[in-house]
Amino acid sequence: MPVLVVFAPTACGKTRLALELFGKDSSSAFAGKAELISADSMQVYRGMNTGTAKPSSQELTQLPHHLVDIHNPDQAFSVGEFVRHSDQLCQEIVQRKHIPLVLGGTGFYIRNFLCGLPTTPQADPKLRLELQQRLAQEGAEQLYRQLQQLDPVAAQRIHPNDHYRILRSLEVSLSSGQPQSSFSLSPQLRSQFKFCIIILWRERQELYQRIDERVAQMMEEGLPQEVASLVASGYKASDPGMQAIGYHEFLSNQEFMAAVEKMSHPLQTASFYEACSGVDFHSIQELICRNSRRYAKRQYTYFRGIPNATYFHAQDEAGVQEHIGKFLESAFPLLT
Repeated sequence: MPVLVVFAPTACGKTRLALELFGKDSSSAFAGKAELISADSMQVYRGMNTGTAKPSSQELTQLPHHLVDIHNPDQAFSVGEFVRHSDQLCQEIVQRKHIPLVLGGTGFYIRNFLCGLPTTPQADPKLRLELQQRLAQEGAEQLYRQLQQLDPVAAQRIHPNDHYRILRSLEVSLSSGQPQSSFSLSPQLRSQFKFCIIILWRERQELYQRIDERVAQMMEEGLPQEVASLVASGYKASDPGMQAIGYHEFLSNQEFMAAVEKMSHPLQTASFYEACSGVDFHSIQELICRNSRRYAKRQYTYFRGIPNATYFHAQDEAGVQEHIGKFLESAFPLLT
């Protein structure tokens, strides 16, 4: 089964490229011939639009997207769910004689999709309950320290506030006696798919500048109000979605949270910023930029070593189009 896979870090321009190649009104030879499976671990969450750079209604009209807005922020979305959903979607998309396009920046999801999920011990409900009780009593920091001792490799790729993954990694390590990271991915691509893997890149300083510009745009488009609205809806810093970059920085800011607690209508712009007069939004913005730049660096690091991947500069649309065309000629001749 032929599948296009495009990986790129945040703010690299992957969505723009996908629309220019596959958008319904595109001048490309592939216009209207693909459906996009989002490999973004945070675009699955409803209500988190601005901070995740979720596609607009116009973009969704141009190019159908899957795995967007399918969970609430307090619901975990695991890599296993992503792989199972993607497998099913690829079959359905091919049956519609369209091209499956897996696109995103969550390298952990894409890598497991390409190589298959590693075999790990089944969930231990009793141990999971014990760990959840410890989380409530001792806090995430204490459990994260234990994970660093038991499995420093896993701890390095898990955010200290990601309670779900901390608990799962500890559960695997404690129940099996082996670090979760020892249950490694296969180095081989899954044989039931015929992959065309593209990795987009930009010079580091150019990418960092684009990240800073995107964060500034998000702030102007109402990211602070979006976060406040989510908090007003009852979502907490410990919820899986709220641990995303662009949200966690607000929720960990005491002045912002104190202001939000006093609000009755967080989406009324004038009253919102009046209530937040004591909040240093510039510092929050700088923190989001810093964390986004660090994440972009980790994204590339995690995706190293993927077999048969081809690198293109994000502006090399002609090169990407030619590469995809050659792949489809042999793998999906009905569309060429």
